[in-house]
Amino acid sequence: MPFKVPKEVGDVARTLTEKSFQTFLVGGCVRDLLLGREPKDWDIATDAKPTEIQKLFPDSVYENEFGTVLVKVKSEMVNGEKKSSFSIPYSPLNTVEVTTFRLEGRYTDKRHPDEVKFAKTIEEDLGRRDFTVNAIAVALSDKDTAESSPISHVTLPMSLVDPFGGKDDLKKKLIRAVGKAEDRFEEDALRLLRAVRFACELGFSIEAKTTAALKAKASGLEFVSKERIRDEFSKIIMSKAGDRGIEMLLEFGLLKYVVPELLEGVGMGQNKHHIFTVFEHNLKSLTYAVSKNFPLDLRIASLLHDVGKPRTKQGNGINSTFYGHQVVGERMAVKILDRLRYPKEMVEKVALLVREHMFVYDPETVTLAGVRRLIARVGKENVDDLLKIREADRIGSGVPKAQPYRLRYLKAMIEKVQQDPVHPKMLKIKGGAVMELLKIEPGPRVGKILAILLEEVLDDPTRNEIEILKSRVRELGRLSDAELAKLGEKADATAKAAQDRIDEEIKKKHSVG
Repeated sequence: MPFKVPKEVGDVARTLTEKSFQTFLVGGCVRDLLLGREPKDWDIATDAKPTEIQKLFPDSVYENEFGTVLVKVKSEMVNGEKKSSFSIPYSPLNTVEVTTFRLEGRYTDKRHPDEVKFAKTIEEDLGRRDFTVNAIAVALSDKDTAESSPISHVTLPMSLVDPFGGKDDLKKKLIRAVGKAEDRFEEDALRLLRAVRFACELGFSIEAKTTAALKAKASGLEFVSKERIRDEFSKIIMSKAGDRGIEMLLEFGLLKYVVPELLEGVGMGQNKHHIFTVFEHNLKSLTYAVSKNFPLDLRIASLLHDVGKPRTKQGNGINSTFYGHQVVGERMAVKILDRLRYPKEMVEKVALLVREHMFVYDPETVTLAGVRRLIARVGKENVDDLLKIREADRIGSGVPKAQPYRLRYLKAMIEKVQQDPVHPKMLKIKGGAVMELLKIEPGPRVGKILAILLEEVLDDPTRNEIEILKSRVRELGRLSDAELAKLGEKADATAKAAQDRIDEEIKKKHSVG
C-alpha cells in the first residue's frame, strides 16, 4: 500500500538518491504513516557523511556531534502565502533532518553517547534506536522521488526495512525495546519516560520484558536533566491518556524521580467527604482535566491541587482534617515546578490555582463583596480557570456533577460583578490625580490611599465615582502617616475577617480547610 510524503521531503531525498547515496525515511514519521497519522517531523537517514550532505545542501546547518544536518527547505507559494505540500492547513516545513547512519558507543552519563561512529548500513543504524515501532525505515530510490507537480505529494511504495518487527508491534499496539531492554535504558535513561509517553500517545501497552527493565532501571532518571524530564512529563500529561501515564509512572517506580511529592498521598485515606485516597483523588481530578482537554497548566494544577493534604492531615478515619492544605500545597507546587524548570509565569499560575481552589460558593455564605474580593485576589483572567479546577476537584471526589447549583449560582454572581472595580487600575482616580489633589510627591502615601479606596469600593462599587473619590482623597490626605497606616490596617483587617469567615465555613462543611 503506497503512502505520501511532502514534496519538500521528496526534493531532499531526490538530491541524495541522484548522487547514489542510500536514502531512507526513518523514525517517528514512518511509524505515524503506518498508523495513518499525520507526522509532525520528517527524518531522513543516509550513508552520506555530514560534509557530503552540506555540499549538496549549502543552505544547511550542522552544529552537533551526532551526524544530523538540518536542511532548510522552501515551501511552495500559493496566492502569495507559504503552503505545505502535505496537507492544507499544515505548518510549512522549514527544515528536514538528514542524519548519517551511525553506531553509538558507551553512555557514561546515561544520556549521550561517549562517541559516535558512522555505520555502513541502515540495519546498523536502526539497531541503536529505542523502540521497535521507531526502528522502521522506508527505502527511497530515484524512481520513488521523481519530479512531481507543485503542491502535490510524492507517493512512495512500502519498501520497509524492519529488522526488529516494529510493524508487527504496531499491529499488536505494543511498545517494545529494540534488542535487550536493559541495555537501551542503560544507554539513555530518558527512554524510561519516552516508553510511557509513547504508550500514552498511541494508546499502546508496554511489552513485559520492557516493563521489567523499566522497573529495574528506574533510578537512571537521576542522571537526566530536569529540563528533559519536564518535557517528557508535559507530553505524558498532555496525551489522551495523561492520567494513565501518571499511573504507569507510579507502577514502574518512575514517579519518585519526577514528582515524588505525589507519592505521599498513595494509600492515604481522607474523611467522610471522600471515598478515594489522596493520590486517587488527585489522579481522578486529572482524568477530568484530560477528558475536558484542559491546557497543560490546568492539567498540572488539577493533579497537584491537593498535594499538600498529606502534610496537613490531623487525626484518622472519617473525621480527619486537612486544615491549610491549600497553602502548603501552593508552596509544594512552586517547589515541584521550579525543580522541573517550568517557566516562572506557569509556576505562578499553578500555585495561585492550588492556593485558591478551596473558595466557598454556598449561596448563604457568598456575598457580592466577597465575590469581588475573590476576583481581586485571583485576577479576572484566572477566574474561569479556577472554576475549572474546582470542577476537576469535585469530579475527583466522586460526585456526579461538575457544576452543581451552588457553583452555577457563583458563576452568575461573578458575571454580575464583572464590571465592578477589583483592582487599583479600575478606580476612576489614579495616582497622578491623588498627587495633584494633595500636592504631594510620589511615595508610600499614594499607594496607601489607593489601597484604602479600593477596599472601600470592593464593599460598595457605587463609591467608584470621580467626585466621591476626590472627596475621600481629600479626607485621607488630612490624616497623618500613622493615622493613614492605621486606617489601612483596619481595611486589611476587614478583608481578613471576611476571608476568615469563609475559611470557617470551609472547615465546618468540609473538614479540609
